[in-house]
Amino acid sequence: MRKPSATSRRKFVKQAGMAATGWMIIPRSVLGKGFIAPSDKLNVAGIGVGGQGAGDLAQIAKSPYVNIVALCDVDDRQAARSRKAYSKATYYKDFREMLSKEKGTVDACTISTPDHTHAVATLAAMQLGKHVYTQKPLTHDIYEARILTQAAKRYKVVTQMGNQGASGNGVRVAQEIYNAGLIGEVVEAQAWTNRPVWPQGTQAPTGQFEVPAELDWNLWLGTAKPIAYNPSYLPFNWRGWWAFGTGALGDMACHIMDPIYRILPILYPSSAECSVATIWREMWNDTPAAEACPPSSIIHLNYPRTDGKGSIKVSWYDGGLLPPRPEELSPEEPFGNWDGGVLFIGTKGKLLMDCYGANPRLLPTKLMKDFELPKLTLPRVPEGHYLQWVNACIAGYGKGVTSSPFEYAGPFTESILMGNVAIRSWMIKNPNLKGWEDKYLGRKKLLWDAAAMRVTNFDEANQFVKRDYPAGWSLSL
Repeated sequence: MRKPSATSRRKFVKQAGMAATGWMIIPRSVLGKGFIAPSDKLNVAGIGVGGQGAGDLAQIAKSPYVNIVALCDVDDRQAARSRKAYSKATYYKDFREMLSKEKGTVDACTISTPDHTHAVATLAAMQLGKHVYTQKPLTHDIYEARILTQAAKRYKVVTQMGNQGASGNGVRVAQEIYNAGLIGEVVEAQAWTNRPVWPQGTQAPTGQFEVPAELDWNLWLGTAKPIAYNPSYLPFNWRGWWAFGTGALGDMACHIMDPIYRILPILYPSSAECSVATIWREMWNDTPAAEACPPSSIIHLNYPRTDGKGSIKVSWYDGGLLPPRPEELSPEEPFGNWDGGVLFIGTKGKLLMDCYGANPRLLPTKLMKDFELPKLTLPRVPEGHYLQWVNACIAGYGKGVTSSPFEYAGPFTESILMGNVAIRSWMIKNPNLKGWEDKYLGRKKLLWDAAAMRVTNFDEANQFVKRDYPAGWSLSL
């Protein structure tokens, strides 16, 4: 029997996928005898396949129409689980080599690397016409998010950011409550998280260590500036260092703030300000906590409403800090859940949600006893975030639907990362002053021109909008 060509295989998968948009997964029965030929599957490659990446692949592989054909990780130790699970997949250490050699085989890619590599790996896949599922936050920098938003339109591939709550029922119920006018116009929203649960606010690690044989350290650094290997950064604590991660805000805001950004008429903030917890020794010498993210912070973003009716204040709290407890909540009732929560403050009432947009409830909660939910107006995603992306890939660009396409996730990520620009600016010092009382320059409200991607009242802050990559790395359409 003649082997199907790549063109015929993709045509079949696309046609089958068009029938899948209303299913959790495509039923095997459509092919007869319950058999799906490997040549008729969506071929997926994983970039960053340890930890979260292994979990992402496991979720995607639940679809009978997915075939994991290639794996890529810079650390053999981290890749071991996925290599065992998908033993027939070809293994690479450099995603650029993988994309070059597998470009005729791969249809879609998952990108689950540390934050600083998200943009370059994602764009490289998109430029080859591959659908992409990229973990949150979409990018490390604001500029990178803008580029990926533009790339989604140019290369016409199916995209999804990995903020799974965006496909949950909770955010849809909350939006239906808001659309029904039950809390009036929202004037303020608050969000909080228990993160970080990794070290932050510490001095840079010291000591000399040999790079493990299983790890390609230079590839792991990627777009980050060259520094010496230290086991303190791997495999998880990179989140607490600006060179690689985006701190508590980057880790959790794409989950927790999604209902705020999805439901309210907002796009980009016009200003950002913050307060940051620092370690005591920073006050007494000129050696701050290197490039560490702070142990806790509070961020205030002001959003002009897209309907022209004023603005909405959005506040973020992390590191165990919380906004004021609403008076409508009894002393015994939980304020969100352990991971965090969201509070909408409207002109007619308040709406409280848990992390991932779960369990929306009006305050006081006694209102929920006999409460009848508004009429269901928004489509649900019974297949979940991962298989929604799989089905959309199979259906093809413009036919399938995802909850967090880059057209949405890109501006959302930019909005979130503006908070990190404020945090990093907060620590900029005046080199001409020796006393600690007045040495900080950046402790001010930053005014943001989103169209130009520029802070207009403190030029020093703009270094955090776009990084300079080391030689060998670039990000361009």
